[in-house]
Amino acid sequence: MAKPDTSKPDTSEQGRVRAGVGGWIYAPWRGVFYPKGLRQADELAYATSHLTSIEINATHYRLQTPKSFKKWADTAPDGFVFSLKGPRLVTQRKVLAETGDFIRRFFASGLSELGDKLGPILWQFPPFTSFDEADFAKFLGHLPESLDARPLNHVVEVRHASFQDPTFIRLLRDHNVSPVFVDSQDYPSIADVTGDVVYARLQTGDDAIDTGYEPEVLDQWAARAKTWAKGAMPDDLPVVDTTHKPDANPRDVFVYFIHEGKLRAPAAAVALIERLD
Repeated sequence: MAKPDTSKPDTSEQGRVRAGVGGWIYAPWRGVFYPKGLRQADELAYATSHLTSIEINATHYRLQTPKSFKKWADTAPDGFVFSLKGPRLVTQRKVLAETGDFIRRFFASGLSELGDKLGPILWQFPPFTSFDEADFAKFLGHLPESLDARPLNHVVEVRHASFQDPTFIRLLRDHNVSPVFVDSQDYPSIADVTGDVVYARLQTGDDAIDTGYEPEVLDQWAARAKTWAKGAMPDDLPVVDTTHKPDANPRDVFVYFIHEGKLRAPAAAVALIERLD
């Protein structure tokens, strides 16, 4: 299995495309993605040497410690980036306008220990959260623009059809926040480009396929990722606000394979990385 060059600088007029999975501790990956006999303590080092990003889920369930963030940063190679899932105590609140204090606690919990390996913050909302323009605008207003002088990128994953509203897209654009493009049969797929990054979570993989997706499908996703990175938009994905064309600025792109069975998710990420070289 070829290892990605995570430290290679990007000198072209496009953003960097990174691909990965959600988390790294998953017993069925042992002997499939992880070599037989690899110590569990060495799994993060192995994963970060073969992928270019990982979406950390632990931050969704409880606050982590500065020691944990530093350990993750020290383990990963230069150029590797972690995205973090924001706390459910924020995204599952009935009144999002009241989440400011806990958002501040979250960012003070040690995220800065990741340094330049801190990627986007994913705010994933449950299916029962519907779009309330005033309330959601106040939530977006709570999101910090930087941490220790480093700019932050926020992305939101919404799972209620009411968010397929141009007003929602305009709110994101006003706050430089990006919608998560979700490749799913169950939730809205929103491909509008509104922030400085593009974030995709691909959830329709098939564990019966060695690479999770058929080769031609991976080719399509590689082409879409490259299009996003150059500042353009794929013409085969659904947008909500059809009246607005985003600035053609290069953007960093994050693609995660998060499908239900997830056995082949790492193989899918590796296969996509190979297509991006």
